[in-house]
Amino acid sequence: MFKQKCDDFLVYDEATDSYSMPADQQVRDTVEKNKWKDTLFTILKDWRLYIMLVPMIVVYVLWRYMPMYELLGCFKNPSIADSVSDQYWVGLRYFYDIMFGDAEYSVEFWLAFRNTFVTAFYGLLFGFPVPIILALFFNEVRSNVARNIMQVCVYLPKFLSTVIVTTLALVLFKGSSSGDYGVVSKLLVWFGVDETLAKAGLVYTTQYYRGLYVVLDLWEHAGYDSIVFFAAVIAISPTSYEAAQIDGAGKMQQMRYVVIPSILSTVVIMLIMKIGSLLSVGYEKIYLLMGSNTIALEDGSYYTTSNYEAANTVSTWANQLSDYSDYRQAYGKAAEMLNNLIGMILVIGSNAIAKRATDVSLY
Repeated sequence: MFKQKCDDFLVYDEATDSYSMPADQQVRDTVEKNKWKDTLFTILKDWRLYIMLVPMIVVYVLWRYMPMYELLGCFKNPSIADSVSDQYWVGLRYFYDIMFGDAEYSVEFWLAFRNTFVTAFYGLLFGFPVPIILALFFNEVRSNVARNIMQVCVYLPKFLSTVIVTTLALVLFKGSSSGDYGVVSKLLVWFGVDETLAKAGLVYTTQYYRGLYVVLDLWEHAGYDSIVFFAAVIAISPTSYEAAQIDGAGKMQQMRYVVIPSILSTVVIMLIMKIGSLLSVGYEKIYLLMGSNTIALEDGSYYTTSNYEAANTVSTWANQLSDYSDYRQAYGKAAEMLNNLIGMILVIGSNAIAKRATDVSLY
């Protein structure tokens, strides 16, 4: 047994009947022995960088890890005490109720979950390819000045506040009984869209809410998301294009056989990350866009439209339940926990599929 262990690290010399340590193993032992000393030396040498890291760690601890303690609320009864530590354990009761049990909460949860999934799926279906197309388009623009101007224009919406973006959407698509439509609403009425819906405001209608949300999300994020893909495109060696041109490939053939295969690993990794946040749709934007509008019709009656049926997601539903001080808070926490668990499963599953199909994965 001793000889077997020695053979893993030592070399046996038959002439002297002894063991000796090879040079590469000596180096590994030295590195392992001085590991913590070298780490401490590196920290002391670059102490300014580590001080700059402290605020981020503090923010992460305060806003990411400490709130996790409150997640215990979805496993406890909150109606008997204010402190989570004083509440008694009820297990998976709230999870069962929102999925299979209590009719009121079950119906509301599945409606919110359906809206979350459908909204996120539309965002992935239309929102993921557009940044790639933009990156390919920027790569074909030969004038640096023109490309820089276009990039600034499409990056700018990302740096606008969510409140500004949603207010702009409400103003453009606003409706009014007096005919004081927003600019886009006027154009849609001119093209034959139902005037009653235009008066109510298209953003407050179930039919058009999801489409408007996806378009607004594209306008806000597509340009900024294209930065990663553009960086991958410009990293392609010019010799690859030259070889394709020698073989007679045109622009579309170069894009198909050179560009897309070269950026495939980046696309796969970004897709996995996008799938991971599939159910984490923008809570703030949805909350600001949710609402209803009542207008007076010509016959004296009133017409009310609301996008609640299409806009209410798991996060907004949980926020509504958080306004209560009893057990209803626990249903909201359970819904958020379940939503996050499904997101984690999606990440693990998409990563496993990508690893098998393309040999590219996050981990």
